[in-house]
Amino acid sequence: MSDFAGMEDLLQDFLVEAGDLLSGVDNKLVDLERSPDDRGLLNDIFRGFHTIKGGAGFLNASELVTLCHLTESLFDKLRNGELGVTPERMDVILAATGAVRDMFAELEHGTQPAPADAALLDSLRAAVSAEGAVAPSAAPAPAPAATTVSVPRQGEPDWDMLYTAVTGRTVVGEAPSTLAASSGPAVPAPRPGVPPEPPVTADPIVRAALGRRETDLPGGNGPTGRRESERQRDNSIRVDTARLDQVLNLSGEIGLTKNRLNALRSDILSGRNDSETLHALDIAVSQLDLLVSDLQNAVMKTRMQPIGRLFQKYPRIARDLARSLGKDVELQLLGEDTEIDKTMIEDLSDPIIHLIRNAVDHGIEDAAGRVAAGKPAKSVVRLEARQEGDHIVILVADDGRGMDAERLRAKALAKGLISDEEASTMDDRQSYNLIFLPGFSMAEKVSDVSGRGVGMDVVRTNIQKLNGTIEIRSQLGKGTTLVINLPLTLAILPVLLVRLGEQPFAVPLSMVREILPIDPAGIQDVGGKATMVVRGEVLPIAPLSTLLGWPRERVPQYGVLMQAAEWSFVLAIDSFAGREDAVIKSLDDFRPKGVAGVTTLSNGQIVLILDMKELLDGAGDRRGVSRAELLAAAQ
Repeated sequence: MSDFAGMEDLLQDFLVEAGDLLSGVDNKLVDLERSPDDRGLLNDIFRGFHTIKGGAGFLNASELVTLCHLTESLFDKLRNGELGVTPERMDVILAATGAVRDMFAELEHGTQPAPADAALLDSLRAAVSAEGAVAPSAAPAPAPAATTVSVPRQGEPDWDMLYTAVTGRTVVGEAPSTLAASSGPAVPAPRPGVPPEPPVTADPIVRAALGRRETDLPGGNGPTGRRESERQRDNSIRVDTARLDQVLNLSGEIGLTKNRLNALRSDILSGRNDSETLHALDIAVSQLDLLVSDLQNAVMKTRMQPIGRLFQKYPRIARDLARSLGKDVELQLLGEDTEIDKTMIEDLSDPIIHLIRNAVDHGIEDAAGRVAAGKPAKSVVRLEARQEGDHIVILVADDGRGMDAERLRAKALAKGLISDEEASTMDDRQSYNLIFLPGFSMAEKVSDVSGRGVGMDVVRTNIQKLNGTIEIRSQLGKGTTLVINLPLTLAILPVLLVRLGEQPFAVPLSMVREILPIDPAGIQDVGGKATMVVRGEVLPIAPLSTLLGWPRERVPQYGVLMQAAEWSFVLAIDSFAGREDAVIKSLDDFRPKGVAGVTTLSNGQIVLILDMKELLDGAGDRRGVSRAELLAAAQ
């Protein structure tokens, strides 16, 4: 049974608000390392811990109150100038934020948090007592508990007083549950009926950064590869009231238009079919069409969230990983106000973590190497988002060593991932895409961060599941940029309608480069497969009938030049049915291989939306046919 029976709504509100606060605190701590004398940052961080402590008090989460109060007391001395910001104190503070996040994880499971690590609490007490601070793993002998009381500034709520009023307990130095005799060390008091347990999980953000538990990444290096869908997800969404007002107003206008249409229907059924009535009907239908379109757009906007909420946790990841590798890295965030579908934000989290880890670990040189190359010792990784038309573009760029196409080909050849013939025909762009192959890694030895050859292939797979693409641009010695292109939303998908005979199918428009006529005279066999030349590029022809396992009844008349990951090909079809913005309906109970979902056309016909990657992977060597087979249907 949950420890928070009757307080579920309060708990959920606390976790959402406190989670945002803690992510903001993490970012400010990274900024504080660069500007240790910034009083504004010190005050903001103090207030963050103070607010989290107050909310924890209302939930009777005494162990969380204890940890936040000690950290808050340390920041009270830092902001008042009684202590200075040192690397050792920053390590302890960052360890405290990780412990706070651990406690949030326990709260999410409906249990009161277990006490924080005793070594961490001792280090915080030592820091508050101005006796210095060391890393929690090497904490000094326990110091007497401090009795510092934080005095709230004007305009700040007195959470200590509120905590006492609600719980009947006091906070002096730390919560009563962990107070011990003043002459001895503090010993956590057990909670009645709750067996002592270690924290459920370590800090997922730091762990993702350092690779300590890669099973938290979907398809990660760990043995189980736990996926995002198996973890608890935040299903709530914040919506600007102005957007809800717009939805309400449009709903009201649609209701009025519906009434007008009902009145016109009654007139027509009673025999009034003069030109004036028909004109009024035409106007009402046009107005309804416009209102429904506006309502659809307004509802879609309620799903849109600033991507900055996702970005704000990454500076801490880059900082912790760079520190563990002995590198000096600054993560720059750009375009944080860019809005994207909330469901996509959730699924982008782990892929971007992996890209940042790769940039810091593989892309960036160490300080000595950068100086030798004539670069500044501090490296810069840029995480940027922007909207381009109906797509979102996310960039992860570094100013590191860049990618050596020749070395990539040699490594893939040595691992048996490509053949000699493939290696000799690859250009630089295709060579860069080798890093997406399962099992490919440039690391010489396996470490906590990399080396197993698992990760980038999963990143690309997850991006493709969002109907997106990922592209690599690199310049040797200058740096590497990974470009992710995503649709604004997953609820509506622009598609191209193609036909086999009279049967229409939908393919994602994001994969379509252009539409071409297929001239039988221009089809040639290369390696036993039919190909055609498009502006000097030899491209294989993959008949849609072959991918679907249908018999070919005629010679394809048209080809759709498509880009699927690093592979370009011509999809051979019979004809086209146009372009539509498809509202996707998923097939949860029964989903045939190669089908992403279904949509309904304006004429009521149900059309399958094809998952081209799954079709191509399933076809394997049967993707293409010979020239003779392609033209055999003409006989």
